[in-house]
Amino acid sequence: MNAMLDEERPDVTVTVSCTARLHLGFFDLEGGLGRRFGSIGLSLDQPVTQLVARRSQTTRISGPEHERVARYLTLMCTRLGLSEPHEIEVRQAMPPHAGLGSGTQLALAVATAVRRLHGYPDDPRADAAYLERGARSGIGIGLFSQGGLVIDGGRSDRRADRAEPPPVLARAATPEAWRVLLVLDRDRQGLSGSRERAAFDALGPMDSAVSGAICRLVLMQALPALAEQDLPAFGAAITAIQEHVGDYFAPSQGGRFASPQVGAALDLLAQAGATGIGQSSWGPTGFAFAASDSEAQRLAGILRNSGVLGAASVGPAGGMTKRLDLLICRVLNRGALVTT
Repeated sequence: MNAMLDEERPDVTVTVSCTARLHLGFFDLEGGLGRRFGSIGLSLDQPVTQLVARRSQTTRISGPEHERVARYLTLMCTRLGLSEPHEIEVRQAMPPHAGLGSGTQLALAVATAVRRLHGYPDDPRADAAYLERGARSGIGIGLFSQGGLVIDGGRSDRRADRAEPPPVLARAATPEAWRVLLVLDRDRQGLSGSRERAAFDALGPMDSAVSGAICRLVLMQALPALAEQDLPAFGAAITAIQEHVGDYFAPSQGGRFASPQVGAALDLLAQAGATGIGQSSWGPTGFAFAASDSEAQRLAGILRNSGVLGAASVGPAGGMTKRLDLLICRVLNRGALVTT
């Protein structure tokens, strides 16, 4: 039942700000125990998606990603039985199909804004299922709500006919001093939609021994190291997980990394002392961990001096030489910000 009448709150606006997430790896792509996928993910403070929603005389959607926002708005109005028009302004949007979870965050931002405008309680898990998000991974939903580091339990074969996302099994805070260097290739996009489904179908199940090794790395190295704030051990576990997952994905993306340029930049960071090296989801975004802001700045300086960062330029042979962008991110131990 709608808790707030239009005439009682005609001028209310809702602002939702949500941020990128790292997909640090699937830990069971074999499925021998009746569940597939299972994910480990981490919330970052940037890039950001921010939108402002209000009631309006006519429906108006403005800003980046307006077509997706319009679709999510229509679906949520149908879900909640709303007929009045809305105005939504997207002030910022993280890059789509970059491995940063932009689609799920955008969908939940729209759903949460509509619910808050009309006095309905938040329900991100059910809304995600209704908006067809979280088909394989539940970490984006958990991180929207809680931030930090989240693990989900994958999808059950016994519940394959249900649309509900994988359950969140664990959530942990991440040390505030840690930093994540994001390496972005603006000229590429990771697999999504039908291409992603086709890639999983073509890859088939992961070797059970590899799945077992990943699960052990998560449970017996990454999580204990996080609890003890031991970045070298945590980073070593993430790097090993990423190597296993990258080798599994390699036939569909041409190697461990979807972007060879990102892969080369990550090699430089690893040689300079970074840890926790990998690619988020299907990429092309890569990442590396640093123990402090000063260490992250040192590593960033090495990349800048290497000449791999910045806008694309004309190479010596007349072709375009691709360059990369770099962000130094903080880990984020809270969920999305919603203000009314």
